[in-house]
Amino acid sequence: MNIIKVSANSRTAAVAGAIAGVMRENRLAEVQSIGAGAVNQAVKAIILAKGYLINDGIDIVCVPEFVDVDIDGKVRTAIRITVRCEGEALSEPEEAPEEEKAQEF
Repeated sequence: MNIIKVSANSRTAAVAGAIAGVMRENRLAEVQSIGAGAVNQAVKAIILAKGYLINDGIDIVCVPEFVDVDIDGKVRTAIRITVRCEGEALSEPEEAPEEEKAQEF
C-alpha cells in the first residue's frame, strides 16, 4: 500500500489528485502527515478529492489514527488518515512490508 505523505508546504490540489487517483485504482488510500500545518493540508486535500470522486459516483469516508513513525532514528507521532469508499468495510491491517512505498508532496 502506498502512503501519501503530506507536508505543510504540499499543494492541496496535487495531493487531492493523488488521493483521487489512488481511490479510483485501489478503492483505498492512506494519507500521512506530521504537524498541524501538514494535517491541515491533508484534510483540505481529502475534501477536494471527495468532490473529484463524487462526480465518478465514488463516495468516500476517512478514518484518522495516530501512528508512530521512525524518522532518522527518532520516533515521531503522525496522523494517518485511511480513506475508503463509503459502505465498504475496512479489512484488518496487513503487516507493513520492511520498505513501504510512499509518495511525498
